[in-house]
Amino acid sequence: MPATVPLKPLAQQSIVITGASSGIGLATARLAARRGARVVLAARNEGALREACDQIRRQGGRAEYVVADVADLAQVEAIAAKAQEAFGGFDSWVNDAAVTIYGRVADVPVEDHRRLFDVNYFGVVHGSLVALRTLRQRGGALINVGSVLSDRALNLQGAYSASKHAVKGITDALRVELEAEGAPVSVTLIKPSSIDTPHVEHARNLLGAEGLRVPPPAYDPRLAARAILFACEHPRRELVVGFGGYVIALMGQVAPRLTDLAMGAVGRAGPTAEVRQPPERRDNLYAPREDGAERSLSRPIEPVRQTSMFLEAQMHPVATVAAVVGLGALVLGAATARGLADGRGAATGPRGDGARPAWRAAERPGRGGIRRRASRIFA
Repeated sequence: MPATVPLKPLAQQSIVITGASSGIGLATARLAARRGARVVLAARNEGALREACDQIRRQGGRAEYVVADVADLAQVEAIAAKAQEAFGGFDSWVNDAAVTIYGRVADVPVEDHRRLFDVNYFGVVHGSLVALRTLRQRGGALINVGSVLSDRALNLQGAYSASKHAVKGITDALRVELEAEGAPVSVTLIKPSSIDTPHVEHARNLLGAEGLRVPPPAYDPRLAARAILFACEHPRRELVVGFGGYVIALMGQVAPRLTDLAMGAVGRAGPTAEVRQPPERRDNLYAPREDGAERSLSRPIEPVRQTSMFLEAQMHPVATVAAVVGLGALVLGAATARGLADGRGAATGPRGDGARPAWRAAERPGRGGIRRRASRIFA
């Protein structure tokens, strides 16, 4: 994308968000409205959309909704028409709608594969083509929500993983084509790791297990919302939400066979009774189910992470490097000062028995401690 794509401040934007009745889409709509943006929410569940818009309006925001299945191009065109009617158009378009299936590839009926691709892949194609009719002339941001599974497939979610690979492919192709024609459009792929949303509760479950879960660690959907809204204002190629998912993709490139074995183990452990599928939410592949929540009703055992230094580093690389360097300098300075003080104490103290000074003993902290501290840096 051209490095000089001009993007408006959020408070001056109108933003279209598909999949906005729950999870990441709903979190994004709410946060965008709080920051002053006008929002058009689109999804299949009218009740959840109406409630979300009413809440935004009660809090002083501006919001409209459109009932639409993104698998139908005509319904996606109706979303753009509503944005034009309500707000005079849009400045950012977020393709977030998605469905998922848990099951072995061989056990998923072909019609279910097609339906999933109609939503996850063709929904992005429909949204992108419709959005670009406006954005090519007006300028703005096209943001597609992929996944860390855009880079590394997960067994028992083969159809979903394949669709997210396809989303990455079409997003990359659009970016190159738009840049070649000099279009004033920023194209961003958002790649969430495991996010604590009703997505799993909405899944079609062919595994026979009573409950499902996403691989830990899980992150708050508002982190993904922050990444999306950052991309509405700042041209970025990709933003990964959560270091845990990035590690999986990186492992797949460095040690693919070892990663295969690890993913197999994760897949076997994945279906558990930890996250229940409430009957009213279960299986929204072909029709909407209960919506209206950002997070799942059943929390994972591990605490859901509210922050991600890895995401912050992507959004603010210069500030992050400066902060890390400054922190390192402070730690080094403090350690040096303490070492000198301990050294002086050992040299002038009453002991003359050749015992190792304290500052020598502190020179090499336990490697386990170092690893534990390092593992928390980019969480």
